[in-house]
Amino acid sequence: MSKDQKYDVIVIGAGMTGGWAAKEFCDKGMKTLMLERGRDVKHIVDYPTTNTQPWEFKYRGNLTQKQKEQNPIASKCYAFREDTTHFFAKDNDHPYVQEKPFDWIKGYQVGGRSLMWARQTQRWSDYDFEGPARDGFAVDWPIRYKDLDQWYSYVERFVGISGNKDGLDTLPDGEFLKAWDLSCVEKQLQFAMQANFSDRHLIYARCAHLTETNEMFQKQGRALCQNRNVCERGCPYGGYFSANSTLIPWANGTGNLTMVTNAVVHSVIFDDEKNKATGVRVVNALTKESKEYFARIIFVNAGTLNTNLVLLNSKSKTFPNGLGNENDLLGKYLAFHNYRGIVNATSDQFNDKIPTGKRPTSAYIPRFRNIKKQEMKYLRGYAISVGSGRYKNLNTDGWGDALHSNLTSDNGYGPWQIWSRMMGETIPKKESTVQLHESLTDDWDIPQLKINIDYDENDELMLEDFQLQTEYMFEQAGFKDIEFIDTKQAPGLDIHEMGGVRMGHDPKTSILNKWNQMHQCKNVFVTDGACMPSVSTQNPSLTFMALTARASKYAMDEMQKGNL
Repeated sequence: MSKDQKYDVIVIGAGMTGGWAAKEFCDKGMKTLMLERGRDVKHIVDYPTTNTQPWEFKYRGNLTQKQKEQNPIASKCYAFREDTTHFFAKDNDHPYVQEKPFDWIKGYQVGGRSLMWARQTQRWSDYDFEGPARDGFAVDWPIRYKDLDQWYSYVERFVGISGNKDGLDTLPDGEFLKAWDLSCVEKQLQFAMQANFSDRHLIYARCAHLTETNEMFQKQGRALCQNRNVCERGCPYGGYFSANSTLIPWANGTGNLTMVTNAVVHSVIFDDEKNKATGVRVVNALTKESKEYFARIIFVNAGTLNTNLVLLNSKSKTFPNGLGNENDLLGKYLAFHNYRGIVNATSDQFNDKIPTGKRPTSAYIPRFRNIKKQEMKYLRGYAISVGSGRYKNLNTDGWGDALHSNLTSDNGYGPWQIWSRMMGETIPKKESTVQLHESLTDDWDIPQLKINIDYDENDELMLEDFQLQTEYMFEQAGFKDIEFIDTKQAPGLDIHEMGGVRMGHDPKTSILNKWNQMHQCKNVFVTDGACMPSVSTQNPSLTFMALTARASKYAMDEMQKGNL
């Protein structure tokens, strides 16, 4: 075995959680190999459209009809545009089987989807961690908020989170930088909610943007957010958090990181005699050549569905159905966020005001249903994101000079518009599964993933309640032209898929323990979305990162004790 094949730690995936694992291990002097199935993307260097002006795009930022036809799934994503297509895996790059419609949005490059994420970062509360046990679904989380509190803070101080101290027990406060302000119309809704509800609050959403600087951010080489709101192109200022601008350069700076790109992980190698994992099998994405790498610890952070795929494909004499899958639960109990509901309206107030500048995020109404007790016909609840704007009236009549004159004439502004979208918690179910296809393989001779995930009656009841309650809150605020839209989008387009390799107390009912360590294979850890027993109503990325930092510390302590 050559030296370039032996490491202390192997991290599978160079995205948000893989980046955190690599940073933690490299900081402590551990020789770490990071495997990424896609190409390298270096901060600033590989953001080709970051400073391109709107008029410089051939199609003014839009997709061509051919791009839409070739990418019927990826083109549904709000961020898949002319300026960002290079950061998305195209539909033909990695096919999968949809037993039920599921829009799998993928980013195969160093940084993964941390380059294109919406940057929302809310902490979870004990109402979320206690939910499965209280409400009788999935399995009990093996941790509570107190177990993650310090790790949330640890991550927030490194990432940089803009937000207010809101004092809500449903949405714990964190280590915040100053927040942007709400618009006049959002404040109109906020005041109406304060006057009419004691249990509902409109706040400014916490987001991973630098509004202030400090020594930590200066060490990272990051500048303040410029409010450009073209984040999905990659930010040359490092104004928002991505693995490319923070974690991976930091890990590289230690001299302990080895990065191998275009490395499609086939499986984790399990030694039946030693009763532990010894390494990882990799297929070169370009040459199709195979190679094996070896380490004492393996962190699987390939992204929820690919992590399930890798582990299901990691077969051995001890685990013929996938690594650590003695209880046959691997690839089951997946869930997602229900984003189907939208309510739009207009305001006839503030006609003397127009919006100025751009904000990188929105207002937010934390979950208010089924908090203290079960009060609805459905389990759990939903959060609501809220945004607003006012736009110029455009006259598009005529041709040539007449059109130019009409477009450049001052026709004033239309009314203020306000919109909202639900983010509902779905319930993990045994029949919500991902499996290996029996015969279809991808370009690297790895079985394609077969996905069987769908909405249920709980989701439909929640959607109906979102409509009624949001319309009512908008009416209380005096909004007009209230309109409800059910997008009827398939699961997956929320890009918050979770589960399949869930944490738990009991090896009979879970795959991982409270440290994200596999019950049946102690030197393998999973800390991305695959580890989640439930999905809450908050955005999950901050929790993924906190879990990763916590598990990395535990793994290193166990190594020092000689247990790994």
